[in-house]
Amino acid sequence: MPFDTLASDFYDFASTLTDDEREALGRLREHLEREVKPVVNEAWEKAEFPHDILPGLFATDAARYSWPETAPFTNSAVFRGMLALELSRVDASVATFLGVQDGLTMGSIGVCGSEEQRAEWLPKLASGEVIGAFGLTEPLSGSDSAQGLRTTATRDADTGDWLLNGQKRWIGNATFSDITIIWAKDAETGKVLGFIVPTDTPGYTATKIAGKISLRAVQNADITLENVRVPERLRLQNANSFRDTAAVLRLTRAGVAWSSVGVAIGAYEAAVRYSKERIQFGKPIAAHQLIQDLLSKCLGNITASLAMCVRVSEMHDAGTQRDEHSALAKAYCTARMRETVAWAREIFGGNGIVLDYDVARFFADAEALYSYEGTREMNALIVGRAITGEAAFV
Repeated sequence: MPFDTLASDFYDFASTLTDDEREALGRLREHLEREVKPVVNEAWEKAEFPHDILPGLFATDAARYSWPETAPFTNSAVFRGMLALELSRVDASVATFLGVQDGLTMGSIGVCGSEEQRAEWLPKLASGEVIGAFGLTEPLSGSDSAQGLRTTATRDADTGDWLLNGQKRWIGNATFSDITIIWAKDAETGKVLGFIVPTDTPGYTATKIAGKISLRAVQNADITLENVRVPERLRLQNANSFRDTAAVLRLTRAGVAWSSVGVAIGAYEAAVRYSKERIQFGKPIAAHQLIQDLLSKCLGNITASLAMCVRVSEMHDAGTQRDEHSALAKAYCTARMRETVAWAREIFGGNGIVLDYDVARFFADAEALYSYEGTREMNALIVGRAITGEAAFV
């Protein structure tokens, strides 16, 4: 499938990709435009996930590239970021589904699982045979998850199993996932541990969170864990502290930065199309100076954010990326996304608040990306600690 650089990739960062990577991106883009884009507004309005798209989405190999056990060819972090961008420029809810599946669930097993756990679970998740979720955030613990986890894991001295008790909140995919990665504190040692929890385990309950104004198609859930028994073989064998959890989040935080660029591009592209079609005062509004100024500012934000994403992904491949690098990318790119979707929506006037033109969906969905994977403020403090050597979290 041929791949054409997006007009919004103004400095042609895609030219750094290999032929295999460009072909894979082209295949994904064509599938998203043909099979996914036509259904996402209805799914968003109904607050339902479009499950019918999943077989075709997994057939594009979109979830296979992050780990050597599943990748069809050797690829770069820049390429994987551009996959997230392509998904998000069509729909942030679908991109978030795959971010939970590939980034958080597979990431937890890829980073913290044993060789046996990786071999068992990564291929099933990559193919869509198993759907995953990631349970870290709690009703009373979000930004302070490193210290504030209340979910406990207690070892049964007789069987060696673990009993999980607690609650989780805002867990994407959790109403229909087959497994959920649950992070809990060892009741005896206080260490943060990770568990692969089959969702049909007795005592596990997931309840959909309703009434959202952002990422409405994403099925977020409240999870209750009441003496959920998990065998030792399903404990992530290399997760022994929150540092290991943070290693997973470091990967996905950069992915959210890429997704935010995709959301900004989706809104910008919709605004460019509309500006050429909408006639006012006898000519397309694209011919008016104020509209061109808004579009130029949008493109400037997109280009600066894309440059940051490319560089932080290059650093990942070089082994030099640290927490503060991905934190700065997430904080900066989501803030610029928020500006960009607002400017793009402004171009539509009253038409910008209805789903017909797509921009309203991008405008609303931006709010969730701005908040999850660490708020702007928390990511700013991670960067501030790197700058000053002083932690200012409390």
